[in-house]
Amino acid sequence: MTVQEKDVKSSKTIEYDVSSSSPSFLDVEKSESKNPFSNPKVAEYYRDLYETVKYECREAFDPEFEWTQEEEKKVVRKLNWRVALAACLMFVALQVDRGNLQQAVSDNLLDDLGINTNEYNTGNTIFYVSFLVAEIPSQLISKRLGPDVFIPIQICAWSIVALSQVGLSGKTSFYITRAMIGAIEGGFIADLVLWLSYFFTSKELSLRLAWFWTTLTITQIFTALVAFGVLRLRGVFGLPGWAHLFLWEGIFTLLIGIASFYLMVPSAVQTKSWMHKKGWFTEREEKIVVNRILRDDPQKGSMHNRQAIDIHMLWKCLLDYDLWPLYMIGIIAYVGLLTFSSYFTLMTRALGFGVFDTNLLTIPNHVIHIIGMLGVTWLAEKINNRAMVALISPIYCSILLGVIRFWPGSGVKVWPSYVLNTLYAGHPYIHAIVVSWVSRNSNSVRSRSVCSAIYNMFVQADSIIAQNIFREDDLPLYKRGLLQLWCLALATIPLLLLTRYYYIWRNNSKDRLWNQMTEEEQDYYRKNTKDEGTKRLDFRFAY
Repeated sequence: MTVQEKDVKSSKTIEYDVSSSSPSFLDVEKSESKNPFSNPKVAEYYRDLYETVKYECREAFDPEFEWTQEEEKKVVRKLNWRVALAACLMFVALQVDRGNLQQAVSDNLLDDLGINTNEYNTGNTIFYVSFLVAEIPSQLISKRLGPDVFIPIQICAWSIVALSQVGLSGKTSFYITRAMIGAIEGGFIADLVLWLSYFFTSKELSLRLAWFWTTLTITQIFTALVAFGVLRLRGVFGLPGWAHLFLWEGIFTLLIGIASFYLMVPSAVQTKSWMHKKGWFTEREEKIVVNRILRDDPQKGSMHNRQAIDIHMLWKCLLDYDLWPLYMIGIIAYVGLLTFSSYFTLMTRALGFGVFDTNLLTIPNHVIHIIGMLGVTWLAEKINNRAMVALISPIYCSILLGVIRFWPGSGVKVWPSYVLNTLYAGHPYIHAIVVSWVSRNSNSVRSRSVCSAIYNMFVQADSIIAQNIFREDDLPLYKRGLLQLWCLALATIPLLLLTRYYYIWRNNSKDRLWNQMTEEEQDYYRKNTKDEGTKRLDFRFAY
């Protein structure tokens, strides 16, 4: 039995005096009911830790602070508007500038630049390699400057490079801009996830990340509609349609980047500035935000938000083998989706559809994708079982890929082939589940920041693999590539099961050691152990 479990069982429901000056209700459960700090020894340990590391919200930390459920709901609604919605808008900027290449190729970009399928693959590979290499350096810079400073700079910088694609003239310029956009965008997702974790609990984070990737899909629908109109500007100002796409969408994302300086704040207690003269929260609301986050995960206060990550910290995160099962999921689970994302317009064109119809025909798979992703993410948090819910995706994928690969009419019969491709491209996306899983199992701000970046590096490796599945010599039906995707989908099933049982085994091993200790020994361990992060005996993995 963990300390947290004892605290929950020992907590009591307290009646509040409705005539008091602070808001309260008779039927509201005391916040201490989910409070690990109700144990005075635990509270003392973390108070000393927060003071030592100069955690920026330490003044708001109060183990005895109480609030009502209605107050908390009001604060969460405010966080949804101020934080989650802002993050979604910034994610729009990412997806527009890295995803509009898919619409550009439908307007004969490859022919205009004189490059073939393999060279297109090379350009995409360069993008993802640059993105991958930039992940850790980006995290180091972001942790030192703060996500609220670095993220707006990133968005503005890659928007300017995206605008420069108007002048693409051949293979070399295509490769250079792909490399620059990838290098600047690298680390953005991990940076934004870290910023979200400052405001939301681990359970809330999964759903907000699902909104995050829903925004990506909605953006793909939006850009498909935009492309339908903008690509018709071919010849205006002497520019091809794809150049107009890069121009106007680049300007749009640059405006988002400038707005991001206003949209982001360093922390819940640092919302007042010359741009936010009144701040986001009242003093009481600040305490609710801070204490609900710390009671969900006390380690969120183990670093301050401008504390740099040194090489020693980075090395520890890289050696943390407990997170590697999740990294392995990241390197194979999304290959199929990423392959189809890059080639869906080309595959649809190959079925005989025109440029403008092709862009509109990408919309149905995005709609299905949104429904599936929100559904599996909600279900995973609802039943608190990440691995088993995530199995839905590879099982679904392996069935559809088997049909697409082995059905004789695939790629030949136009509408049935399009429907199969659409259903597969819209399969349930488990990325939001796994990102929040990594964040939850990291058990410290230092680890959360770096481990999220490492996980995303594996996902980018996944992307690199995906860009090289369909090859020139495999045209037109990509039979070899589809077989490879089918095998990867099947391999994801045992990987998810093994990850689940690994974490169950690790928790059971920790329980045995922890339960052998007396309460005094547990307190001594808490204060003096050299174990850190996931190695602490008082930490349990989510699965």
